[in-house]
Amino acid sequence: MPVRSIALYFLVMLFPAFAPCQTVPIGQWRDHSSYHHAIGLATGQDKLWCAGPWSIFSLTTTDYTIERFSKVNGLSATGITAIASDAQSDLVVVAYANSLVDILIQDDTYPIDAIARSPITGNKTIHHILIRGTVAYLSTGIGIVALDLSKKEVKDTYIIGNNGEKTAVHAMATDGNFLYAATDDGLKKASLTDPHLADFRNWQQLSGSNGLPDGPVTATTVFQQLLVAQKNDSLYQLSNGQWQLLYASTAGIKNIQPAGNKLLVCEQMTGAGRVRVLSPQGATQETIQHNSFTAAPRGAIEAAGYYWIADSLVGLSQYATGQFTSFVPNSPFGPAYGTLQVNNNTLWAAAGTVTDSWAPTLNKDGLFSLSADAWTNYNKNSLPALDSLPDLITLAIDPADETVWAGSYGGGLLHLPKDQPLQVFKQNSGLQPAYFAPGSYRVSGLAFDQEQNCWISNYGSLQPIVVRKKDGSWRSFFVPYTIPENATGPLLIDDLDQKWIIAPNGNGLLCFNHGQSIDNPGDDQWKWYRAGKGNGNLPDNAVLSIAKDKNSFIWIGTRKGIGIVQCPREVFTQQGCEAILPVVQQDNFAGYLFSDEEVQAIAVDGADRKWIGTKNGVWLISADGAKTLARFTAANSPLLSNDVKQIGIDGKTGEVYFATSQGMCSYRSTATEGTTSNSDVLVFPNPVPPGYTGTIAIRGLANNAIVKIAETDGRLVYQTRALGGQAVWNGKDYKGRTISTGVYLVLVSDDNKQEKTVAKIVYISK
Repeated sequence: MPVRSIALYFLVMLFPAFAPCQTVPIGQWRDHSSYHHAIGLATGQDKLWCAGPWSIFSLTTTDYTIERFSKVNGLSATGITAIASDAQSDLVVVAYANSLVDILIQDDTYPIDAIARSPITGNKTIHHILIRGTVAYLSTGIGIVALDLSKKEVKDTYIIGNNGEKTAVHAMATDGNFLYAATDDGLKKASLTDPHLADFRNWQQLSGSNGLPDGPVTATTVFQQLLVAQKNDSLYQLSNGQWQLLYASTAGIKNIQPAGNKLLVCEQMTGAGRVRVLSPQGATQETIQHNSFTAAPRGAIEAAGYYWIADSLVGLSQYATGQFTSFVPNSPFGPAYGTLQVNNNTLWAAAGTVTDSWAPTLNKDGLFSLSADAWTNYNKNSLPALDSLPDLITLAIDPADETVWAGSYGGGLLHLPKDQPLQVFKQNSGLQPAYFAPGSYRVSGLAFDQEQNCWISNYGSLQPIVVRKKDGSWRSFFVPYTIPENATGPLLIDDLDQKWIIAPNGNGLLCFNHGQSIDNPGDDQWKWYRAGKGNGNLPDNAVLSIAKDKNSFIWIGTRKGIGIVQCPREVFTQQGCEAILPVVQQDNFAGYLFSDEEVQAIAVDGADRKWIGTKNGVWLISADGAKTLARFTAANSPLLSNDVKQIGIDGKTGEVYFATSQGMCSYRSTATEGTTSNSDVLVFPNPVPPGYTGTIAIRGLANNAIVKIAETDGRLVYQTRALGGQAVWNGKDYKGRTISTGVYLVLVSDDNKQEKTVAKIVYISK
């Protein structure tokens, strides 16, 4: 055993209580994309590739090992539109709606952005990929793009519309001699060896003659060495120079795929789907159909003795002899557009959403929870009663029993008790339907106060503010202002028990104080915040988000920046309290905070720093808003989309969750929630392994404590201040030098300057 290993062994034995390395190191990202919506399949060597709109995964067909790929760990983007693979080399090509292309070879990703950057105008969405040798033919909205896979670059572009115009190409096929293109102008063919494929005159029109009707062709393939074309919902086969009807579907055909001497046809009917297995003569050999596995099939292949079905509603499944098996990586059911809230190491996310004008969208994805790295989905698939609760857009955790309450924008109020049947409140409660939409019980905001009463925004009802008291009784309140549709939305309760309520659709912000007693309307107080001095001084009337910081200030995100109410105690006094518009110095210019941004989300971390979500990415700003500490975009980070809808923070770990328009991801930040004293102090990684260059964190400290790293003889190595309850260190001394192997003490000073040793760190430099 080497000497260094022996020394390390004894160091660990001396200090056995060191914490293990955490799952997500500080400064690292995690992917929380959904894998429940499959849109395409490809085959490799003993491997399947399944694509969804946001990510892909591979499945080894011998032992069913799953490996995930997303923007966090290798892909260039989200919005996947097509996937194909070369079965001989295991090379995979992935295309995106923004015209980016990735070539995946083993553990490497080669992004190609030439199509997206091309000056050619038009819809360059990639619909289909055909791989032939070292060339990938991409069917796009303007024509065909040929990629040289060996050089990893665009080889040529073929604009093949009639008279040389751009035309949408939906799919391609080859029989080894010719290329076939299914286009909006019909089916076209050209010699595979023609050196002038960019000349539209070298593409022969096949539609409109020999039995193939004129007009768009949406798919094509070669089946049993015969060419097949999809025209509307019928399949035609070319035999002896004549087109013959092979199969006429009674449903909508979504995909066709040869499988040996069979043709797999994915079909979509109203509320259901199926896969037809056709013979070479077009006869139905088998119909694969199941409510839970073929709801909306978008691709099917045969591999390893099974049929595999990619379904846009239920993911990937395996089928043989009447038996289905699901292969869906553990993940949320879909993107989360509603509230994110972390409680007791569990993240809860509401999937529902509304339109920009606050109309229902009938999203039925439900709720998701993440605990111990495992997702649980709550929707109609697991709880049939949730089928009548669309658009679950808001949620709150009951402080009494940690159960979840969620608001449906149409179906009322949902309660998920532990180990008991769920409860739904609408007709049997203090809630009322929207006066302009009878039967629609719209819960648009939820929050619990310090007395464990649940406050509810009941959008559109005649009394749009409702409270369900701790004892189960209800009380409703009129808003004393004329607000169109009685629009009330997300709400927040401050340290004074005042309710801050967003009035959607550009109607500002309400502040409500119920006075000494909820049941006495005589001492109720209201204030209406809007734009302009004397009206509340908001930056804009369109309020999109609110948050309370550690100074009890109310941060208000609007369509045109941020306003801050710094005197909530004076809201209802004679002098009142208006929002201030912070002026921030940026380079040589001073301007209002985020004045050009739609501030869709605000979250406050353990160091009182603010995480700001906009349509142009995420900012981390200092506690006072005077300095930008970091900015994440889809271009400079694994952030899935610049359109950030919600932000949630786990105060214990410092992990920040971003719900974007393209799914959810998270980032391990440096700040955690502090306490009044050091408790359960955790150092990670510990021991620090050789060659480690990341961040070392000390968690569980008193709030904003002074932290010193010292040698065992007391010599100071480094000093910093905790961000909330966590201090971070890069393993270097105060002169920037990497420290030597050894044991180091963590000394913490409280406000009285008293030091206490709270932990030891084993550091191995090489």
